[in-house]
Amino acid sequence: MNKRIAFCFLIGLSVQMSAQNVWESPESLNKKEVVAEDNKQKDNETEEKTKKQKAEKPNPDAKYLEGAVPEVNGMVEWSTQIKAPGKSAQQLYDISLEYLKELTSRENQLEGSKIALVNRNEHKVVATIKEWIIFKKQVMSLDRTKLNYALMFECQDNSVTVTMNRISFKYEEEREGGGYYKAEEWIADKYALNKKKTKLIPGSAKFRRKTVDRKDELFKEIEEYINKR
Repeated sequence: MNKRIAFCFLIGLSVQMSAQNVWESPESLNKKEVVAEDNKQKDNETEEKTKKQKAEKPNPDAKYLEGAVPEVNGMVEWSTQIKAPGKSAQQLYDISLEYLKELTSRENQLEGSKIALVNRNEHKVVATIKEWIIFKKQVMSLDRTKLNYALMFECQDNSVTVTMNRISFKYEEEREGGGYYKAEEWIADKYALNKKKTKLIPGSAKFRRKTVDRKDELFKEIEEYINKR
C-alpha cells in the first residue's frame, strides 16, 4: 500500500512540474516577444539591404546585352555617321583611303586584309579586314580568334557613313572543336543571350564582347582620324 501511495505521489509531482513549466511571468513573455520582433525586423532589414545591393551593383555585361548587336536584313551590321563640317566628299574620300591603307598594314592584320573596292565617282571605299582578336594572353597560353569583316566608307559633303558587316570568326582551326562561325549564327541575340536576355551565353560570350569592343574602338578611331585631317 505504501508503495502504491509513493508511486501515485511521484506521478502527481511529475504532472505538477510539467504544468508549472508552461507558466511564465508577463515580464518574461514581453521580453520574448520583443526579442522575436527585433529578430524579424533585423531579418527584413538584411533582406532589403541584400536586394538594394543587388540592384545597385552594375551588370558588367550591360553594354553587350539586347540591342548591342543589331541586324539589318538578317545580317549583323553596325553603322555610324561621322560629321566633318567643311570637308567635301572628295576630301573625305581621300582621307578614308589613307585611313584604310594605314589600318590594313598594321601588325595585327592578316593576309587578305586590304582595300577591296573603290568607287571614285560615288566616293565609296570598301575594305576587307582580317585581323587577330585576343581574348586572353598569358606566359604559356594564348587564346585568340581571327576576326573577318568588311568596312564601307560612303562619303558625302560634310559627313562620312561607315558600315561594318560581313562578320565572321575562325577560331582554333587546328584543333577539334574549333572552326568557322558567322556572326549571325554566333553573336546575334538569338544565339548569344539567354531567354530573358539578361545574360550572355558561355562560349559565344567572349566573341560578342570583343566584337562590340572592336566596333566601338574602330568607330571612335575613324572619327578622330577624319576630324584631325
